[in-house]
Amino acid sequence: MTKILDGKSLAERIKTNLNSEVALLRQKGVVPKLGVILVGNYPPSLIYVKNKENACRKVGIETETIRLNENSSLTTILKIIDEWNNDRNLHGILIQLPLPSHIPSDEVLAQINPRKDVDGLHPFNFGRIMAGEPYFYPCTPLGIIELLKANEIKIEGSNVVIIGRGELVGKPLANMLLRRNSEWGNATVTVCHTKTKDIAQFSRQADILIVAIGRPEFLKKEMIKPGAVVVDVGVNRIEVSGATKLVGDVKFDEVACLASAITPVPGGVGPMTVAMLLKNTVQAAKKSL
Repeated sequence: MTKILDGKSLAERIKTNLNSEVALLRQKGVVPKLGVILVGNYPPSLIYVKNKENACRKVGIETETIRLNENSSLTTILKIIDEWNNDRNLHGILIQLPLPSHIPSDEVLAQINPRKDVDGLHPFNFGRIMAGEPYFYPCTPLGIIELLKANEIKIEGSNVVIIGRGELVGKPLANMLLRRNSEWGNATVTVCHTKTKDIAQFSRQADILIVAIGRPEFLKKEMIKPGAVVVDVGVNRIEVSGATKLVGDVKFDEVACLASAITPVPGGVGPMTVAMLLKNTVQAAKKSL
């Protein structure tokens, strides 16, 4: 029987533990605080920020969200980041992506103090992933690994195929899984992308298959080997009979029949991403002591 990798339940357990850690920090006079910058009114971003604020509130993390109109300048955003970089009572900084097209994301992310980069996207932290020594790992890759670990899925020695080479998931995750002498490394990793010829040729060899390509229901049952573990990172909204439906990058119903374990959408990777953001923020607060 296929095992459902329930990220929602695991995320709730992580939040319970974080709640206790935050209580101890508060006893020492430290209140973990996350600063969030939201530019524009992109509907998914509005939802994501609200969810993150609610999650922070539940574990005792304070939030300060600055909402800017979509025509805001790069200078305005950088000024806010500089103020937060120098605020000893604010421990983490999150830029809600995507930003409007006129604002260069790389410049904005590079302005964050790496020690407050709880999303793990600063080029300094991104580069240090190669050495296994970032201040913070990116939230989604870290959440995927924690989900695999919690379900006792062996990573070491496994053939892992990642479909998607994006900056948020594919690239950092590949390097994290390659790490030597790590409790969640030592995998043999293949990364497929838009220019890969015959992706199915590679995906059918995977013991663990991670799909982060941003294409609704891209992965079909003929693209996996029986018994593979399938992690669906995708979040796509499609129209079905006039209604909006949330689906992943995996055609869940048919792939689940062959996989030994699979993440649902929603309720799989998404909640783990938020939980890792909270975990990184609490860790940043601890380091401020």
